[in-house]
Amino acid sequence: MAAALSRLAPEVRQYLLITGNYWAFTLTDGALRMLVVLHFDSLGYSPLQIALLFLFYELFGVITNLVGGYLGARLGLNRTMNLGLLMQVVALSMLAVPAASLTVPWVMAAQALSGIAKDLNKMSAKSAIKTLIPAGQQGRLYQWVALLTGSKNALKGVGFFLGGALLVLLGFKGAVLAMAAVLGVIWLASLVMLRSDLGKAKAKPRFSDMWSKSCAINVLSAARLFLFGARDVWFVVALPVYLSQVFGWDFWSVGGFMALWVMGYGVVQSVAPWLTGKKQGRVPDGRAACLWALLLTAIPALIALGLGSGQDAHWVLIGGLLVFGVLFAINSSLHSYLIVSYAKEDGVSLDVGFYYMSNAMGRLLGTLLSGWLYQSQGLACCLWVSALFVLLAAILSVGLPRHKTKVVGAGT
Repeated sequence: MAAALSRLAPEVRQYLLITGNYWAFTLTDGALRMLVVLHFDSLGYSPLQIALLFLFYELFGVITNLVGGYLGARLGLNRTMNLGLLMQVVALSMLAVPAASLTVPWVMAAQALSGIAKDLNKMSAKSAIKTLIPAGQQGRLYQWVALLTGSKNALKGVGFFLGGALLVLLGFKGAVLAMAAVLGVIWLASLVMLRSDLGKAKAKPRFSDMWSKSCAINVLSAARLFLFGARDVWFVVALPVYLSQVFGWDFWSVGGFMALWVMGYGVVQSVAPWLTGKKQGRVPDGRAACLWALLLTAIPALIALGLGSGQDAHWVLIGGLLVFGVLFAINSSLHSYLIVSYAKEDGVSLDVGFYYMSNAMGRLLGTLLSGWLYQSQGLACCLWVSALFVLLAAILSVGLPRHKTKVVGAGT
């Protein structure tokens, strides 16, 4: 494998290394989330209690993206990426304690460490791509970002299935130990192979530079907060618990379905450039972000209406999920491209870190609301809040920059 990599162009080689690193991490991240939801649901925890287990995971993601972007610009993205891998190994190992020691505070602490690890890894991977693509090749940048994001989410779906399968085959402790061992090997390989100066800013950034001074990035970050809050307000806790409790699905079925949904979502993200006009030489702008968000707004509202009208809940929910997944994937891919495009060349991780801080805030808000609203009001309420959040993302996107002409390099 090393010999094959050595024959590739340097930027392609680094892209593949970054993507492989990101893939390995994502598998364990998706599996761990499904393990925690299903394991603690089987122990009798309420939806709100399960949501609280992820509180620090999302909260520390907010902090990590902000500070991590600063560290990436000062120290290099290879260091922040490898640090994220190591921290995930530690977080998984923490969950391998005896069952009596697996208390809520301990699980929350392990999830906090995992949240830091995930966002260090993601911020590093997304930022690194900006440094590998020439400034004039916006179409190529969009394609590489879409491929990285889409493949990551497809593998996160595999991780969901892996989590359900490992829980059945190895039990909770065996599953986390197996994942920690494999990820440890990946971490050692990454230490050796990633470029040492990747993403390091030429001018050392100040601590105050963590806060974005770009209007476009601030608006996009706010839209991202509501977009991901709209997904997680019903997807993180409410949906798997509903499938388990109302539909009576077992661990294999819930894990398998969630896996297939996220895998399909990732595939759509990967081909989003072709769905949004790349063949015609176009790359997305603020107008595209607004229009695609408006299309998405209707889907959770229609699912909620369908569930309340006495229609077969299986068809309404599963069919609606498929449509939601396609449109959400396109929205997410557009956003992922726009932030990398808007970010400044030198110290790219500062802008990307700030943006993914908002992403983490949306996930935190959605996760907490998912448990609380589902427990108090049911799935339909979660869906109505989701529709409201997407609408807010669409309204905010009106303020994003728009292209006046065809973008040079869009078709590359």
